[in-house]
Amino acid sequence: MSRKKKARSGGNTDVVVVRNRTQSDVEGRLRKRDKKRKGLKTGNRNSEAKEQKMRQAAQQRDPRLGSQKKIPLVVEAPKKQSKTQRRLSAEQELAMLENDAQLNVLLERLDNGEKLGAGLQKYVNEKLDRIEALMKQLGLYDETDDELASEPESEPAPVAKKSPRRASSDDDLLSQFEDLDLNDFKG
Repeated sequence: MSRKKKARSGGNTDVVVVRNRTQSDVEGRLRKRDKKRKGLKTGNRNSEAKEQKMRQAAQQRDPRLGSQKKIPLVVEAPKKQSKTQRRLSAEQELAMLENDAQLNVLLERLDNGEKLGAGLQKYVNEKLDRIEALMKQLGLYDETDDELASEPESEPAPVAKKSPRRASSDDDLLSQFEDLDLNDFKG
């Protein structure tokens, strides 16, 4: 039997399939294609360097190199605050303590005769001591106010006061310091 070659022509017997592509099918295929293309392109460093070279032709640098920021090799000593700045900060701290809402409420409770717990009493004492120290530092503290508050009113006792000499300037303070006899303080 002789062999027959297959013909390539489809003839009339082939069924033509017409695919109807809707918009959602097209979008789905595009999303699938985008999903497959994750990450950076190959040779990312080189492409970044080329883009940078185009932007800044004068300055060529490799993106793999680190920061060019200068690092100080000598540690600078912290700057000391001037006398006026310290005084100002002490005034600010005093104002903050005087406006402390919690302290004011606790002082009102003490004035009304309530007894505070140990922790609250400790808090009040610390804050009042700090206020007193700041007032002394700023020269606002009057010792007679404290003595009058601590003495009972029923027994006024005569107190011989020694009026402290107030120094008017830094030079007076320095001379007063130099005049001190250190042997008085030795026990």
